[in-house]
Amino acid sequence: MQTIQVKSTPLTQKHLALKAKMSAFAGYNMPISYAGIKEEHICVRTNVGVFDVSHMGEFIVKGMDALALVQRVTSNDASKLVAGGIQYACLPNGKGGIVDDLLVYRLADDMCAAGEQAFMLVVNASNIEKDWSWIMSHAADFEVTMQDISEKTGLLALQGPNATKVLEKLTSVKIGDLKYYTFAKGKVAGLDNVLISATGYTGAGGYELYARNSQMEKLWDALFEAGREFNIQPIGLGARDTLRLEKGYCLYGNDIDDTTSPIEAGLGWITKLKKGDFINADLFRNQVKNGVAKKLVGFELSDRRVPRHDHLIENEAGEVIGKVTSGTQSPTLNKPIGMGYVSTNYTAVGSHIWIQMGGGKRFAAKVVKLPFLN
Repeated sequence: MQTIQVKSTPLTQKHLALKAKMSAFAGYNMPISYAGIKEEHICVRTNVGVFDVSHMGEFIVKGMDALALVQRVTSNDASKLVAGGIQYACLPNGKGGIVDDLLVYRLADDMCAAGEQAFMLVVNASNIEKDWSWIMSHAADFEVTMQDISEKTGLLALQGPNATKVLEKLTSVKIGDLKYYTFAKGKVAGLDNVLISATGYTGAGGYELYARNSQMEKLWDALFEAGREFNIQPIGLGARDTLRLEKGYCLYGNDIDDTTSPIEAGLGWITKLKKGDFINADLFRNQVKNGVAKKLVGFELSDRRVPRHDHLIENEAGEVIGKVTSGTQSPTLNKPIGMGYVSTNYTAVGSHIWIQMGGGKRFAAKVVKLPFLN
């Protein structure tokens, strides 16, 4: 029987020393929780915490046709980006589904020759090889060079309302001036060329810090020293999931995948149909014009039972109208919440649905407006 090799991040020994609950995730040995998911969740919502998300993938796309390639393979309009700007986008798969969702960073022109542009694409850890192959399959028609820097790049997410106060101690970069979805490069904790991104997957505010693997331990230690007065805490992937769900953020493999279109997923806002030709553009235009059969909705349960991925969704008559994609007990709202695809007849806010949880038991739920938490 073949043994699957699980990778480590540069900070694995830190997590083990903190007695984190570890588990394989996207091919990496990752911390799921330290003190507990609920405690960590509340820490990020109300204070500040640090996530090791070094498992994420990063690609550099550079050249005379870099913008043209990014425009071709992504759904958003990267021509709107100036240096220091970021976009959320997806990679359409040519069949109406989604290869992956990603962030597109417009890098500075000083790393390019005359007439060139450069981008960094940040992709999900579980899809690094898949995304690379997909983009490369379209790159042959463009004058570009591509580099996969995933294996040598670390990433920390400093999230929460006190994140700025912590990071300001460690850098002369005016991070308070960074608008949401912009970035700057500078020295952090004495470390050169750290990319400081005003982004995150929690909805609690904060930053994501990209650095070389060799810098990660020092950066981790510096953040915890600077955050000591705020009782900064390490946060695992368990709380990352509950935090993102409260904000209605999609998780690839759950809420979006190769079978769901961005129009069905409520991601029409990152699908710029007027930008010109891109993969699946005509199909998405048709979906917008003529409608789709299912849509992703948020719902709350009146019972205390927690909905789980793949639980069936039914109407009052017991007919299956959809399926749960994500669910949890919201630590902030103290109630069960979830997302799932349902027939468009049941997408209106206030629609009554039922979640089938096995054994013939089903529980009443109500469609609510996303996000669950503003």
